[in-house]
Amino acid sequence: MALLEVNNLSISFGGLRAVGDFNLKIEKGELYGLIGPNGAGKTTVFNLLTGVYKPDEGIIKLDGQDITRKNTIEINHAGIARTFQNIRLFKQLSVIDNVKVGLSERIKYSLFESIFHIGSYRAKEKEMEEEALRLLKVFDLDGEKDILASNLPYGKQRKLEIARAMATNPKLLLLDEPAAGMNPNETKELMDTIALVRREFDMTILLIEHDMKLVSGICEKLTVLNFGRVLCQGETKEVLADPEVIKAYLG
Repeated sequence: MALLEVNNLSISFGGLRAVGDFNLKIEKGELYGLIGPNGAGKTTVFNLLTGVYKPDEGIIKLDGQDITRKNTIEINHAGIARTFQNIRLFKQLSVIDNVKVGLSERIKYSLFESIFHIGSYRAKEKEMEEEALRLLKVFDLDGEKDILASNLPYGKQRKLEIARAMATNPKLLLLDEPAAGMNPNETKELMDTIALVRREFDMTILLIEHDMKLVSGICEKLTVLNFGRVLCQGETKEVLADPEVIKAYLG
């Protein structure tokens, strides 16, 4: 059984079909790429998978569970986490506090306990602190745990965003153009970070990206979207050599 299975997914906005008859199957542990020209519908697919949009038609299953009509919080609890093309950190919080935000749905205490620092509050805070620090060490960010997220270099902000997503303990990680705005050195570090996530967390990853060097270097399989429809699917090397894919990118 595939970890993610999407069948006949479709959505229209104002009569315009943004995504039509979209099918996708990702096995556990795969690093899968979703590519296509600007406006092809890639981010719309991500928004459908994460509950931002509800499809007009189709079914989304995660690890055998139908999540098609669930909201964003329910889908995150089911096991999907994502990052965004424009980094969305709490920039006036510290590095470690950003990770704690990701942990807050897993390690909980009541509002009453948090106000008066009673009951399980201190034990849960200690657990959260230790888990956040453990994650930061994995991403080599523990040395910057107390600085503001806004003071991190761009590449490390992206790394922190991925660390925060991993704090939710996902089954599937969606990365939305993680290399956007990066220089070549930062892109290389990003590739190392993605490899780290797969290795340390045995993570399944779906990636949107325009950097074809990155895509060809790390993705095992690809789906190409064009005008909201699947143009080509398969092994990365074969897909990137397909004449219709080359035509879609080069016009």
